[in-house]
Amino acid sequence: MRDLLFLAHRMPYPPDKGDKIRAWHVLQHLARNHRIHLGCFVDDPDDRQHLPALAAACADLCCIPLDPRRQRLKALATLRPGLPLSFGYFRDRRLQRWVDAKLAAGIDRAYVFCSAMAPYLMDADATHRVLDMVDVDSEKFASYAASATGPMRAVWAREARTLLAYERRAALRFDRTLLVSEHEWQRFVTLAPECLPRTFWFGNGVDLAEFSPDTRHDSPFEPGFADIVFTGRMDYRPNIDAVEWFVRDVFPLLRRQAPRARFWIVGAAPSAEVLALAKADGVRVTGRVADTRPYLAHAAVAVAPLRQAHGIQNKVLEAMAMARPVVASPEAFEGIRAQPGRDILLASGVEQTVRLIGEVLEGRHDALGPAARRAVEAGHRWSETLRPLDALFGDTPAAGLLTTGPGTTGPGTTGPVATGPVATGPVAAGPGAAPLEKAFLA
Repeated sequence: MRDLLFLAHRMPYPPDKGDKIRAWHVLQHLARNHRIHLGCFVDDPDDRQHLPALAAACADLCCIPLDPRRQRLKALATLRPGLPLSFGYFRDRRLQRWVDAKLAAGIDRAYVFCSAMAPYLMDADATHRVLDMVDVDSEKFASYAASATGPMRAVWAREARTLLAYERRAALRFDRTLLVSEHEWQRFVTLAPECLPRTFWFGNGVDLAEFSPDTRHDSPFEPGFADIVFTGRMDYRPNIDAVEWFVRDVFPLLRRQAPRARFWIVGAAPSAEVLALAKADGVRVTGRVADTRPYLAHAAVAVAPLRQAHGIQNKVLEAMAMARPVVASPEAFEGIRAQPGRDILLASGVEQTVRLIGEVLEGRHDALGPAARRAVEAGHRWSETLRPLDALFGDTPAAGLLTTGPGTTGPGTTGPVATGPVATGPVAAGPGAAPLEKAFLA
């Protein structure tokens, strides 16, 4: 087995939010044929309890604690003209020294998750480097700027401008740059046409065994109600915007039609704005839960009314995998391989959202849940979505093909998709697995 350097902006385990889900499944897939040397930050102290599981998947770990408040101040203090704030936020000399030592020891393959980690390997010319940009983060900050007022409008606009310039530079420096959906890839190459030959996309999957309608879960709900569920990390700006809009504009109208309807906001780290929503009649805010599956399994309908969305929404895939009816905004549907109207209902604006959720609660879309499950089984198996990585990290990665998604060809395609054995269980500990006392740097 060959050694591979894997960098991520946060600890990829447990896979309980969008970016961590993708990073963890990629790491597991690459660990079938590589000894993984993982460098990452830990921005949630609760994640430290999961270090043994992460250590079992890796030959070596460098996990550095990150205090978000302190890092924001550091980013401001180290701000330089032309550089985005996010790079100052994730810069750390200890991690750079660890990366340099790994390169000096002969590791010549690297997978970099998130554009903010690209500076650690930007100039490593002798290394076969793949950058998983996932989303076009510069576009996310541009959307923040468009909806902001006062000084933050200028802050977000600067971040969007400087980050796009760096994303373009990184895509030209790395051997290959990946994005999470065809839509996201098209968005990037429209902004950076010079990067088209060096980029492609592969979508997210869903753990079909973990999120299965056949698994029994005790209901977290009282009987006699029609429970509507939204899942997601609740300190994330697009999620906050979505539930605020839903509670303010949609839910009061929906309750007139369905007085027994309740809206559940299920997810960790609810912001002050989200906590305040629990004051509304029929709205519940759970905070972190041990398992979202009981909420999905017993939901009358899952909703994803995002107005600011980039990439694939795992919350939508997971609800569909649980065979639940899903009502989502067109923005939240990006990258989902399903047929609207048959597998999922798309709603734009207040009136359509109220109408479609009301129809589900009335039992007028009973076939929607089973159709949703079939759609993700057909289009979002991790074993299929991750197949392009086999070519990128084969015996001769420089000659590996690129595809723009499962079963399709796109920019840079040079041949048929390579296949390999499918990872079906936990990754065995590699030789020389890092002791936990060495997993964190002081």
